[in-house]
Amino acid sequence: MASLGEARGLLLLVVVAAAGAAGGPRYSPDWPSLDARPLPAWFDQAKVGVFVHWGVFSVPAYGSEWFWWHWQGERRADYERFVREHYPPNTSYADFAPRFTARDFSPRYWAWLFEQAGARYVVLTTKHHEGFTNWGSPVSWNWNSVDTGPHQDLVGKLGQALRERNIRYGLYHSLLEWFNPLYLDDKKNGFKTQNFVISKTMPELYDLVLRYKPDLVWSDGDWEGPDTYWNSTSFLAWLYNDSPVKDTVVVNDRWCNNCSCNHGGYYNCADKYKPGTLPQHKWEMCTSIDKLSWGYRSNMQVNELMDESSIISELVQTVSFGGNYLLNVGPTKEGVIVPIFQERLLSLGKWLRVNGEAIYASKPWRVQMENTTIDAWYTSKGSTVYAIFLTWPESGVLKLSSPIPSSSTQVTMLGFSETLKWEKALYKGLMITLPYVPPSALPVPCCWTLKLEGVA
Repeated sequence: MASLGEARGLLLLVVVAAAGAAGGPRYSPDWPSLDARPLPAWFDQAKVGVFVHWGVFSVPAYGSEWFWWHWQGERRADYERFVREHYPPNTSYADFAPRFTARDFSPRYWAWLFEQAGARYVVLTTKHHEGFTNWGSPVSWNWNSVDTGPHQDLVGKLGQALRERNIRYGLYHSLLEWFNPLYLDDKKNGFKTQNFVISKTMPELYDLVLRYKPDLVWSDGDWEGPDTYWNSTSFLAWLYNDSPVKDTVVVNDRWCNNCSCNHGGYYNCADKYKPGTLPQHKWEMCTSIDKLSWGYRSNMQVNELMDESSIISELVQTVSFGGNYLLNVGPTKEGVIVPIFQERLLSLGKWLRVNGEAIYASKPWRVQMENTTIDAWYTSKGSTVYAIFLTWPESGVLKLSSPIPSSSTQVTMLGFSETLKWEKALYKGLMITLPYVPPSALPVPCCWTLKLEGVA
């Protein structure tokens, strides 16, 4: 760990070296100014991302990525018993780091897999609340992936592989660290001192941006301190005004203890957030294939994982409400994305290859979902409307009450070549006769998309 004086000097050099870029509006370090920045268009167009939670917590691979906190912060009996039964006496959390080998990490394969999944952006944990950094952080001596464990720059290697495939790269970074003495001291002082922020948090954020030039900064660990403690607004003003990614970078809303759903770039609001109605602000729903954890668990069971249809239906509902869908996987300590996670990602990608026209770069329609017994959701592009229905009606006829047909209305199904027959419904909407084909001939096994042209 660098000394406080060294860290202050590093932070000052970073800011001075990066400052001075000209052009475009200048944003001041306050929320009214920062919140007025337009969101770069690529993010709303992308719609689909993959989240990766990977770190020292992948070594015990038990419970969740909050392993250290549950074990030694809360002293939970099940975690203490797990360590006692699986590791030598007097094992500390730091002892797990050398076992975080990443020896099977194949960044090019990961990038291929994420591309096949239909992801337009990927977010990697550069540092979770445990404080271990997946790159050679200059202010995290011997508690990073270059000095110990993998002895690799994991952040850099994945970024290079993703950019070879033109996939946007996002960096997750936790502001806080559970057991860092400087953080605990600032917390004890009611966040009136900033020794941790000045020596650790801010140098790392500036280093990540200058070194890797991310498309997205996914902040977390914000909930205990105010923005005046974290220096969030100053960092974001630099990011938007003077950083090398000032015109393209996107950030979320986790920058202080009252920021979520109020301030930042797009909104996460909460993990696995589902608004229920169309939000007025761009948002993202982050969720995990493993319903019980974001990090890898070696004892996970099939019934604890999201299946293909639940992933796709959740994606459809999210995009209908104007959101992006960020789906998480947790690799093993060796750097393997286990086959069942791969299978889920590939299934999603197969569906998107047929139905992506209704997802990527789409906009919410005037109606987001059918308010009848039909489970159907809408997206749009210009005058074209897409109706994605989740259950195939037994009658073979789908009634949509929301679209208003005209004499020029044409209905097709994505992945199916023939034009479909339709007629006006008795009261409103239209009745669409679906293809009469065996299930094996359908383009996808669930969640089918009708393309409606010439409707209002």
